[in-house]
Amino acid sequence: QLQIVESGGGLVQPGGSLRLSCAASGFTLAQYVIGWFRQAPGKDREGVSCISSSDGSTYYADSVKGRFTISRDNAKNTVYLQMKSLKPEDTAVYYCAVGYDVRAMCVLGEYDYWGQGTQVTVSS
Repeated sequence: QLQIVESGGGLVQPGGSLRLSCAASGFTLAQYVIGWFRQAPGKDREGVSCISSSDGSTYYADSVKGRFTISRDNAKNTVYLQMKSLKPEDTAVYYCAVGYDVRAMCVLGEYDYWGQGTQVTVSS
């Protein structure tokens, strides 16, 4: 049984911070490329940040560089997305996804298994 559960979303004021968690059961996250994606109302799902399984390299969308940090805690079988200096345009449902054989990091079609998402709302 494979399961991914995202948590940590909520309502935050502009400039605030949230940490999203992607917790897995039934498999080991450390073996796979993990991506955070988001989808805002009326927009396509987009890659936010991804982390490789081989060398730990990371990818960040230009819109979040310098503000978001992706990390792994292998002992907890969890991947985090630390989000700082949040902006209203960061408002979206955030999804954690697993890629088995990823050729291009943070490309939507490269990922195979998805969590149910967690809502992040940035508003005053």
